[in-house]
Amino acid sequence: MKTVKLLDREFRVSIPAEEIDNVIAQMAEKMNKDLAGTNPLFICILNGSFMFASDLMKQITVENSQITFMRLSSYDGMGTTGKVKKLMGFTEDLKDRTVVLLEDIVDTGITITNTLDQIKDYEAKEVLIATMLFKPDALIREVKLNYVGMEIPNDFIVGRGLDYDGMGRNLPDVYTVIEK
Repeated sequence: MKTVKLLDREFRVSIPAEEIDNVIAQMAEKMNKDLAGTNPLFICILNGSFMFASDLMKQITVENSQITFMRLSSYDGMGTTGKVKKLMGFTEDLKDRTVVLLEDIVDTGITITNTLDQIKDYEAKEVLIATMLFKPDALIREVKLNYVGMEIPNDFIVGRGLDYDGMGRNLPDVYTVIEK
């Protein structure tokens, strides 16, 4: 079993990089069909989604696609604070555009519903949500997800953009914390 140590915790591989790559490729294929002719604007929710967004966008073939970034924060250590801080917004015009929010993970739903609240006044034609990972057992806010890579258990994970106090984002696989 492949493990890594980050700060004071040990983690074991739970989703290999190849599996994530396949899921993202399938998601991109579906988006390419669904979004054809829409001039979509993808909004990457930083910091965690940067790897997912990069992997996905390399496979998006929809003409006139654009990507921008929005930075939010809701975690401290291994737990959510329950509050979302907007650290960096975007400047693109969303009016009458198809917007696709890119999230690394949807767990409680707090971050994504907060993001939806923040952009509703921008008059987008439609707002879709794509997430690499989804923890249905952690969901406390109702949210409609349009593209879901994988459903996973409600465990604390790192890797592929996800972090533990800023550590582990660079890992190509996803790791689950080993509880002691």
